Amino acid sequence: MGLLTGAGMMQASTQGRGKEMGEDRMAQLEEVAERPVLDLSDVHAPIVVEAVDVLRPVANKYVVRVRSRDGAEGFAVGNELHFGALYPILQQRIAPAIIGRDVRYWEECLHDIFLHRSNYKLQGLAFWLPLATLEFAVLDLLGRVSERAVPDMVGGFVRKGVGLYYAHNDRDRTAEDSVRRMRRNVERTGAKAVKFKVGGRMSRNADSLPGRTEAIIPLAREVLGAEMTLYADSNGSYDVAEAIRVGRLLEGQRVAFFEEPVPFDRFADTKSVADALDIPIAGGEQDASSYNLQWSLALDALQVVQPDLFYFGGLVRSIRVARMAAAVGRDCTPHISGAGMGFLYVLHFAAAVSNAGPHQEFKGVAEDIPWECSTSSLRPENGVVQVPTGPGWGIELDPQWIAQAKVLGPI
Repeated sequence: MGLLTGAGMMQASTQGRGKEMGEDRMAQLEEVAERPVLDLSDVHAPIVVEAVDVLRPVANKYVVRVRSRDGAEGFAVGNELHFGALYPILQQRIAPAIIGRDVRYWEECLHDIFLHRSNYKLQGLAFWLPLATLEFAVLDLLGRVSERAVPDMVGGFVRKGVGLYYAHNDRDRTAEDSVRRMRRNVERTGAKAVKFKVGGRMSRNADSLPGRTEAIIPLAREVLGAEMTLYADSNGSYDVAEAIRVGRLLEGQRVAFFEEPVPFDRFADTKSVADALDIPIAGGEQDASSYNLQWSLALDALQVVQPDLFYFGGLVRSIRVARMAAAVGRDCTPHISGAGMGFLYVLHFAAAVSNAGPHQEFKGVAEDIPWECSTSSLRPENGVVQVPTGPGWGIELDPQWIAQAKVLGPI
């Protein structure tokens, strides 16, 4: 093999330095992520789990209830898209690992659940989503017993009002219909930001309707105005070349981020797009691996990281990602999937995380779940939602709704 000279030596040297910088950043982010998240050091009495129940109050609504030996309870509403298929994993593989455990030490429990019966072999959405739902119930229990809101257990409130972006999932509509709907939702909620879809969703460069992407990008800016923050999501529609082409159209309209420009598991392709464009690249919704997101942040493949609070395994793991993002000067703006009470968990995340970004995903308030909240309407006013400040998640599910629920036995 010949010796490298001139430009070749410079390129090899630069690549070597880049590799070393990436390795240094990976080590730095690993250290940041490993710091404890929960602080219940002043709660002296054990909070030992006696039972974990899966309740179905009505069709397609699932609630996880965690009860301590002292009779205290915590609740979480499951993700409606997937929990009905996945709750047996919670019952058979996850819940047994915390019966009899003191959940003041939840982060130790998380590690042990991961190892229990080799659960690490299951990791992915099917494992982390039911575990996230359990964690939401455990955090509610811990908050009720300690009489503090969830943010106060993870470092304290950094904000009590959270700005929202209204997310639209309407690829089947024309550009004109989509933008009319965006304008109605902005007028109704006062949202200062919206997210719209481009491409066809994992579609190998095909648009959902002919010409829709090229039409909606300038039309959204024209109709919603120069001050509106716009985000765009392709759900992995493109290869690198097409993602760069569409990204430049988005840059021309000052779109604030481009989400999942290529299929979500093509990490090197995502970096190639990020390197070619000025628009921030967002992603992480589909990821269950802390290491993958760590790599993406260390190598600057993502400028906005978006773990889904359900898909990624809950609040604690997502806060660890947010800390890694903060260490490299990036935002962690979580994705939230489906209906249910996911928007509530996002509010608390944003209340506790300094680099959550200016706007959080919002798809509407759960009107089909009976809840009460004495400290917030949970409805946007001038584009901002107030975060509940009561114990746990700060809401009460209707006791009658819970009492009449069917308790689902193991399958």
